[in-house]
Amino acid sequence: MKPVGVMLVVAGLGLVVVGLLVWVGAFSWFGRLPGDIRVESGNTRVFAPLTSMLLLSVALSLGAWVLRRFF
Repeated sequence: MKPVGVMLVVAGLGLVVVGLLVWVGAFSWFGRLPGDIRVESGNTRVFAPLTSMLLLSVALSLGAWVLRRFF
């Protein structure tokens, strides 16, 4: 059970760090990357953050790979 506890602590610390970065505005660029689609017409707004979600997917996959590799 010790490795599971270590993984939970590392994941928790990672969430705290990301939360602090979001709080201070370090991710203000997220959702405004080239490739993120915004369409506004009259009362209709459509937002599809394709590039941002691709970047998030790569980061989460890399994080999961690191956790599986070293723990």
